[in-house]
Amino acid sequence: MNHDSQVHLGLDVLNDPLRNKGTAFTLDERRLLRIEGHVPPTVETIEEQVVRARSDFDRIEDDIDKYRFLRSIQDSNEVLFCKFVQDNLIDSLPIVYTPTVGQAAQEFSRIYQRPRGLFLSWESRDRMRDQLDSVEREIDVIVVTDGERILGLGDQGVGGMGIPIGKLSLYTAFGGFNPARTLPIVLDVGTNNEERVTDPCYLGARHSRIEQGDYDAFVDQFVDEVKRRWPKVLLQWEDFAQANAAPILERHRGNILSFNDDIQGTAAVSVAVVGSALRQLNLERADQRICILGAGSAGSGIGAMILAAMKDAGAADAQERVVLVDADGVVHDGRDNLLPAQVPLAYPQGLVADWAPEEGESALETVVRNYHPTVLIGVSGVPGLFTETAIRTMAEHVENPVILPLSNPTNRSEAVPEDILNWTDGRAIVATGSPFDPVTHNGVTHVISQSNNVYVFPGVGLGVLASEATMVTDEMLMAAATAVADPDAQGSEHGVLPPLGTVPEVSIRIAKAVARVASDSGVAPEMTDAEIDERISAIRWEPHYEDFTAGVASV
Repeated sequence: MNHDSQVHLGLDVLNDPLRNKGTAFTLDERRLLRIEGHVPPTVETIEEQVVRARSDFDRIEDDIDKYRFLRSIQDSNEVLFCKFVQDNLIDSLPIVYTPTVGQAAQEFSRIYQRPRGLFLSWESRDRMRDQLDSVEREIDVIVVTDGERILGLGDQGVGGMGIPIGKLSLYTAFGGFNPARTLPIVLDVGTNNEERVTDPCYLGARHSRIEQGDYDAFVDQFVDEVKRRWPKVLLQWEDFAQANAAPILERHRGNILSFNDDIQGTAAVSVAVVGSALRQLNLERADQRICILGAGSAGSGIGAMILAAMKDAGAADAQERVVLVDADGVVHDGRDNLLPAQVPLAYPQGLVADWAPEEGESALETVVRNYHPTVLIGVSGVPGLFTETAIRTMAEHVENPVILPLSNPTNRSEAVPEDILNWTDGRAIVATGSPFDPVTHNGVTHVISQSNNVYVFPGVGLGVLASEATMVTDEMLMAAATAVADPDAQGSEHGVLPPLGTVPEVSIRIAKAVARVASDSGVAPEMTDAEIDERISAIRWEPHYEDFTAGVASV
């Protein structure tokens, strides 16, 4: 290799976040790549780099500034970023994902610095193939959003890109996915958020969202082109609006290997939380009455999986044991505006005919007073809907109510754990969608498990990839839900989910269960348990630096 080629290669490596090692380049590598002098003279290990980064991280007070700091590391040294997140899971998860990622999505256009992923716009649809082909590497998993329903924050347009970036960071940290084989994508079809359109810093298309027919054609084109480019890729749909999420999933889940984390991932982790809570209380699933506040994509997905679990548990009246509630009250079969995903969950209208609201009651309070739920799940995106009246009324009829305010980010939670435990005299089992500190009530400390989809989707992805599955089935997701729960958890003081720090191990457990079901059900090749274990171990990536001396010497 001549002098100019060495210099060019060295500078390329320094500017490539997937290959850059920063101060961890050895002296031999620096000389071989002719980058000696371009980095400080001290040679650090990756562990020393993490310690130094952690020192800076701890000095930053504001969470959005912590987010920007970690993104700057990710944009310059991907391996170091992954190592940092992996070694500091508890403290970094709320930054790289919920709740801070919500603020990052809102401020995306102001904090954007370097290219990451693909922005596929309606205006450039004729060049979509070229744009996908420009990614000159193999991809195992794509997370895609159209930015219309970001967490509980609504339409953020291209700001939604923060969600796929964050989710793929967790695929790597928890599932062991090689970051070089992941790709975040946003479909820019405009935005109906006037604040974004009129913001002079906004980086997306400045027009309203395109018409439904054009939108469907654009999504279909996207699926066709992705399948052409990467036939075996796993495509995760993320934060699509209710009207589009379920139809897109149903239209394409048999066409391309895909799943919707808001519908299926949220459902799986919710089923896991409920199942774990019932085991702790020594209660039967078939005897429960489940009330879900929020009848959108997440609520309908949770309801469908819980209904299936009820039937599996032998509940003859399963249809009457799951009730969806929205702003108008119970979602029943007498309504004429039901969405397709709500139809299988519609409650018998005759059973709610006499549930008349009392003066001043909210829709939820009326349902709780009449239905006497044992489990209450909130995915409404509206803070404070789990009122004191609703929770106290629930606790009058249930010794240990299971209460899950799951809406994100933190300021959208239907109630805070401290209030729920006060209103139930400490008898409730509580898990939340966003992180909350433990709550001490009457001398008992209650760990508040975070019912975060991170418990599910990295393991599902790993199992799908390892098994070479051709479809993500409902049975595979139910297996994931079953595999989440910690069989050693004993009570609310321990939470109802394994500690977040153990999620990498949980992901392996899920991956094995998912791969086993995929193989047994015929959507993946036949494999023994030993072969599944071997494939999972072979696939999992760890954040270690490449040794450039051998590679460059052979060029």
